[in-house]
Amino acid sequence: MSILQIFSPHISPVSLDFQPSAVQHRYPVATNMACMNTVTEEQVREALGTVMDPEIRRPITELKMVDEVSIDGTTVTVTILLTTAGCPLKTTITEQVEAALMEVEGVEKVHVIMGSMNEEQRKALREYLNGGVEERDIPFAQPGSLTRVIAVTSGKGGVGKSSVTANLAAAMAKQGLKVGVVDADIYGFSIPRMMGVEHEPQVIDGMIIPPIAHDVKVMSIGMFVPDGQAVVWRGPMLHRAIQQFLADVFWGDLDVLLLDLPPGTGDVAISIPQLIPSAEILVVTTPQLAAAEVAERAGSIAGQTRQRVVGVVENMSYLPQADGTHLNLFGEGGGSTVAARLSTALGYEVPLLAQIPLDVDLREGGDQGTPVSLTDSPASEVLNELAQKLGHHARGLAGRQLGVTPM
Repeated sequence: MSILQIFSPHISPVSLDFQPSAVQHRYPVATNMACMNTVTEEQVREALGTVMDPEIRRPITELKMVDEVSIDGTTVTVTILLTTAGCPLKTTITEQVEAALMEVEGVEKVHVIMGSMNEEQRKALREYLNGGVEERDIPFAQPGSLTRVIAVTSGKGGVGKSSVTANLAAAMAKQGLKVGVVDADIYGFSIPRMMGVEHEPQVIDGMIIPPIAHDVKVMSIGMFVPDGQAVVWRGPMLHRAIQQFLADVFWGDLDVLLLDLPPGTGDVAISIPQLIPSAEILVVTTPQLAAAEVAERAGSIAGQTRQRVVGVVENMSYLPQADGTHLNLFGEGGGSTVAARLSTALGYEVPLLAQIPLDVDLREGGDQGTPVSLTDSPASEVLNELAQKLGHHARGLAGRQLGVTPM
């Protein structure tokens, strides 16, 4: 049974969220009556090609959303097909189409008619987004995939793993990378709030289009569960949910995919290397010795699953003081201890990549859905440096598992 079937009463089939965007003034305004009679369908469709679906990130013309075009002198009438007639953002889409067409030379009036795709058209759109096939495999598990997949884990809860994931994703996107986040913490999902996701994903013939927040594509079970309802699933259901988030979601071409794993070494931590063998591990801990010891166990799973630990992040490392000194509220040395012990256990260097200070702005940004990495603060500086380190070779093959076993 799919996630859509389980939670279908609580999610609308589609939610297209077109954000206003500036339309390039590509066509000079008509200056005389002779020009007003030269509007062509080619000009109209070219102008409509500047209207982008903000979640699929493709022109509406490419997605076959433009049905009919009618021109009567200086008046243009277009029919736009949505994936469902119940789209709540018809007004926004209408305004964007009108704005684009009013830039065409000779157009003085625009009529926009909103229709909806039939079942055959929705199926064709899904197959088009799938690359011409009806069913999807996990794209990140394919030999030719250049997407860097990083599973963010911790030994225990409460160390700020999800905060690191959300802020790292936003920072990478700010640096120009194409980023996606899977909230794989099925029981304790928090990524939608931290990323400021405010609407449900749209669904096209069973394919889920992830909402975009801060230029990051986001998917979480929290988008399908009614407020206050717990998710009570055992291992097989957890595995299936993660598999669907990876295979049934239209991610497009990503540079980096971040997975926010639940704490510990349970079912999800075991499922990830089965589904994406090339996924790397980023361990989050705090300076406290008790947290560091547990984090070491979370990272050591890489030795059994043949994954690579890309590094350790120490969160809540210190509280900056006005005189420039650091107050170590939770002790010190936890991150470096985890990095050193994992290096010894795994046989290669596991670096301590970052020490993130305590920052009120980080907490407030998580509650408000505005990652602190997009602002200016002590924590933001460290998080952006971390994003640069991890995003530097996002499309490369260096350090990746190639799925080859020595003879």
